[in-house]
Amino acid sequence: MYDAIIIGGGPAGLQAALTLGRMHRRTLLLDSGAYRNATVSHAHNLLTNDGRDPAELRRLGRAEIGAYATVEIRDAVASTVAQQGDELTVTVDDEPLRAHAVILATGVTDDLPAIPGLAEQWGDRIANCPFCHGHEFAGRPVAVVNASPHAAVLARMLEPVASEVHVVDPARVERVDGTADGLRLLLDEGGHLDVAGAFIAPTWRPSAPFAAQLDLAVTEAGAVRTDAFGRTSMPGVYAVGDHAQAEHLPGPMFSLAAAIAAGQLAAVAVVHSLVAD
Repeated sequence: MYDAIIIGGGPAGLQAALTLGRMHRRTLLLDSGAYRNATVSHAHNLLTNDGRDPAELRRLGRAEIGAYATVEIRDAVASTVAQQGDELTVTVDDEPLRAHAVILATGVTDDLPAIPGLAEQWGDRIANCPFCHGHEFAGRPVAVVNASPHAAVLARMLEPVASEVHVVDPARVERVDGTADGLRLLLDEGGHLDVAGAFIAPTWRPSAPFAAQLDLAVTEAGAVRTDAFGRTSMPGVYAVGDHAQAEHLPGPMFSLAAAIAAGQLAAVAVVHSLVAD
């Protein structure tokens, strides 16, 4: 019987494991090896680690957690999560594992616009977050490939950073090619636009089926609804990271720092729950 099983080895899950380890709680962290930022080589806007490779962040996190004997990290994929009385069962390779609490840190998967060449640039010269990737295009032209009303807001956010901001309807972009120092957007009617980088707004979906399996309450955006400590609509189940949305926030917070904070708060709530029980 584990005090907690954490599903997901990104920043939210790793921080939850670290916090539980420091409180000497028997914890299992399951890491599938699939990450939303797998194509990103430099993560930004994280204090003391601005510009670090996300893979290196995960390596360092796992090494730090290794100092705490009550935490086990297993490279494995969970298939189901179920509630059985006062316990939760996580199935891994047909093996049922029991826990008092489960922290879902499984993140989301981005569905990119169907523009040839775009996926090859995703996470490098094409991004969705100006806080995480905007500064790297400072003083150079950028494109916002988005036809929604939010495109104007994003364009204005980038104005102090870029030399020019071009808002482009995705329907006009026939292909994206990398150049020596940026991107070339091949447009309809034979036109093209050369920029340092581009921003898009991909649609996203939960990377794991557990919220649906447990029939957890979700927000209008499709994220798991939680309180400020990551508690979901099912006792003993917590959700943190990109696929979770606290009730006091207008939407999911897609950032490393927010994920780390959420992981810590959920772990604190788990400890308090164990003490109360």
